[in-house]
Amino acid sequence: MVPDTDIQQLRTPPHSIEAEQSVLGALILDNNAIDKVADVLKAEDFYNEGHRIVYEHINRLAASNSPADAVTLSESLRAEGKLEYVGGLAYIGAIANAVPTAANVRRYAEIVRDRSVMRRLAGVATDIAEAAISPMGKTADQLLDEAEGKIFEIAEMGDRSKQNFISLSELTAQAIDRVEELYRRDNASDVTGISTGYTDLDRMTAGLQPGDLIIVAGRPSMGKTAFSLNIGEHIAVNLKKPVAVFSMEMGALQLAMRMIGSVGKLDQHVLRTGRLTDSDWNKFTDALSKLDSSPMYIDETAGLNPFELRARARRLARQVGGLG
Repeated sequence: MVPDTDIQQLRTPPHSIEAEQSVLGALILDNNAIDKVADVLKAEDFYNEGHRIVYEHINRLAASNSPADAVTLSESLRAEGKLEYVGGLAYIGAIANAVPTAANVRRYAEIVRDRSVMRRLAGVATDIAEAAISPMGKTADQLLDEAEGKIFEIAEMGDRSKQNFISLSELTAQAIDRVEELYRRDNASDVTGISTGYTDLDRMTAGLQPGDLIIVAGRPSMGKTAFSLNIGEHIAVNLKKPVAVFSMEMGALQLAMRMIGSVGKLDQHVLRTGRLTDSDWNKFTDALSKLDSSPMYIDETAGLNPFELRARARRLARQVGGLG
């Protein structure tokens, strides 16, 4: 039988009191060290509530260009009636003497941050398990989307803390590689990305480039959906590259009917009424043949948040070997 103390230890959320004390001690020792941890650490990353409060007060003093030593920090805490709650002046003094130097403060902060991420993961895992046991009418696919969204949200928070400045010398080296790659390509076209199917647009943009975020804006009923669908249709039907379409307003069948009309050069009214002539039937059959072999996928789920959308896109990319 496992001893009760061991069971209790297993249930304790991941944390490192020593690392938290070391971060706070380093910041008290060298207030300028706040710049080394501000992009990694937030108050909520501390497991100990008292440490969260101390960190908030150190940040507040630093923001007002006031020194944050053991005395001024204690006075700041006392002014809000929180000094005794965090352990009193003696504890602040002990924290201040916890480290001999602030040189390793970044590493201490990363440890605190890692434990915080682990706690969030544990919390999300519990939520996922509870949702699976009591789905409250949700389907398995909906639960999977929510679970992936929550995990990616945590992952994205961690990724942001790892991002840093890139020197211009590194970027110029990458630019040289990119230009040389384009220079050596066999295709003489000026379209270096993915063609949109619109010649003038391709001429201006050189095609859709990796990493681009392109926003199509316009007044209602000006053709935004039709324009976007035409681009996706060209990429999937003519270039045979996988395309994902997320439609949170129009149904998937309605979008499919639009594409059938576009590819087959058929009037939408004819498709809605079913009054097809012999010539229309030939166009209809030809359009179905082209679309049936095209790697386009439509998701009509309403109300997706960015994390859920990203999770679904990643899952589809894994299934089809990447997206166009």
